Amino acid sequence: MGQTVFEPWNDPHEKPLIQFRNVTKRFGDFTAIDNQTFDIYAQEFFALLGPSGCGKTTMMRMLAGFEAPTEGTILLGGQDIAPIPPNKRAVNMMFQSYALFPHLSVWDNIAFGLRRDRMSKDAVAARVEEMLKLTRLEQFAARKPHQISGGQRQRVALARSLAKAPKLLLLDEPLGALDAKLRQATQFELMDIQEKTGTTFVIVTHDQEEAMTVASRVAVMDEGRIVQADTPARIYENPSTTYVADFIGDVTILTGRAARADAGYDVHYAEGAAPLHAAFDIDLAEGETCHLALRPEKVSITAERPEDRRNAVQGKIIDIAYLGNLSTYHVEIAGGRMVKAQAANTRRLSRRDFTWEDTVWLSWSDTAAVLLRE
Repeated sequence: MGQTVFEPWNDPHEKPLIQFRNVTKRFGDFTAIDNQTFDIYAQEFFALLGPSGCGKTTMMRMLAGFEAPTEGTILLGGQDIAPIPPNKRAVNMMFQSYALFPHLSVWDNIAFGLRRDRMSKDAVAARVEEMLKLTRLEQFAARKPHQISGGQRQRVALARSLAKAPKLLLLDEPLGALDAKLRQATQFELMDIQEKTGTTFVIVTHDQEEAMTVASRVAVMDEGRIVQADTPARIYENPSTTYVADFIGDVTILTGRAARADAGYDVHYAEGAAPLHAAFDIDLAEGETCHLALRPEKVSITAERPEDRRNAVQGKIIDIAYLGNLSTYHVEIAGGRMVKAQAANTRRLSRRDFTWEDTVWLSWSDTAAVLLRE
């Protein structure tokens, strides 16, 4: 039996957990969020991704109740959340700094919110034990925050945020303070915990790899607007604009003029150079300016011109980025354009085929590139 794909946003019968309806947020003359309408569904791991100042943190602060929209409405479970004070919302926020109480043990940090809610002693104890188990912190229960590692502190903050069983957990750059290797391990832990609890997670991050790893959907933001919200695979393979293509992963963008040909378009990108072909479903006018977005892993690099591909261009290697398992070659082609090609390093460094200044052929299939209007 095939696994069912979790895509509630494609199901007309599913009701969203969170609805942003024409939400605008201004600070004085500055528009931080510009008339945004979108939905987040229960049990989603939703990532707001974008550069500093794009509005993602403002979006999260409005959900938490620290900011109110200037215009528009935010609904949680069909209810306008504006009149509900932050501490009464079924929403919890985990801060980048973790904000743990230094004088309290791990156990007491997790119990803090439950005790404030006047829960019975036994209920508090049972819930804290459950959270310690979920975050694998049982043996650290009696320690103070300064006696455990950064990664463990992060899990305490997560356990404390989840203890009150919120409908929605907001995570503000939650892995920002961790080193690269720990970040990676923690990403999978977060996904695991999110799946086990069924809580809806909304994460704010500027780290594209993090968003692509953990999220069911990624919303790429620019200047207060969501440019595209979709699954990580679709954002990567079918970006809606050059901004999205450029923000996610490595990409070469060649600008040219479109001419309809076969099942797609020829793109004339440089004087005197043969056009490049893209079999891509988009409606472009004859001669319209367009952009060809090409991922480096879809570009082959060879010494001879390949016989079987019409997209083949000759160029010179200007730069090589050696990443251990992969090398990315920056190759200058006609018109001074730079194209990136990636090759797996299956052989020792001394036996590699190409080096700086070599003349090489780059080629790719008709369906490899994405054709974009803007």
